Amino acid sequence: MTGQDRSAVTIDTSKPHPARVYDWFLGGKDNYPVDEALAEQLLALDSRGRDIARVNRAFMHRATRWLAEQGVRQFLDIGTGIPTEPNLHQVAQSTASDARIVYADNDPIVLRHAEALLRSTPDGVTEYIQADVREPERILELAHGTLDFDRPIALSLIALTHFIGDGDDVYGIVDRLLDVLAPGSYLVLSQITGDFDPESAARAVELYKEGGVTLRPRTKAEVTRFFHGRELAEPGVGLAAEWHPELGESAAEGDHTIPVYAGVARKA
Repeated sequence: MTGQDRSAVTIDTSKPHPARVYDWFLGGKDNYPVDEALAEQLLALDSRGRDIARVNRAFMHRATRWLAEQGVRQFLDIGTGIPTEPNLHQVAQSTASDARIVYADNDPIVLRHAEALLRSTPDGVTEYIQADVREPERILELAHGTLDFDRPIALSLIALTHFIGDGDDVYGIVDRLLDVLAPGSYLVLSQITGDFDPESAARAVELYKEGGVTLRPRTKAEVTRFFHGRELAEPGVGLAAEWHPELGESAAEGDHTIPVYAGVARKA
């Protein structure tokens, strides 16, 4: 396993972490009272918090399945989060058993669960990197040990960019990650928006800030900017629930109002 020894993991339970808050929304057990407290506050703002997590996760499943059907056999998933089945490698390898997947996350609790992430098919590969997306060069260097950068790679940034502020040059980070990937590679991205309820989004930003976490909702135009210069797959950038719903589980009532934009684009 690339990265730290699990015995050296130190988990900070004094402040919430996005991966653990997300885990709580998905019904997981790998979170702490501080994460639950923030999640409960967010639910008071928008009772659809669990639905937002579920719809976002379902988009990842559909996009991964679609990419595997397009012939993509390599995936770099940054901001992996705590394992929740089916995880990306399970979806990809159910279509293409030889798919190779590298996960990266900065939360030590994800490292603790890395063995679960690494349960690959016999002819495929999964690997885990302990790193922050703000260290793109480190991620790319370590991923070279598993992925062939002369062949297409799907860069998966699911519910990640809204935790990167403008001061960290989020667009530059995405560009640096994509620039080294081979033609035919893809960007898969989903991002929270405040377009439909700016007041609640602003309050959510404050709640995360009080917990020491950056939250930066973005408009549709700002999310579309991530895909600039790349060939957007149909139906373009839109609400996550509306991206090829035929490829996955049936949408529940109200899913088409969930404030998450998503898209998939190919690098020419």
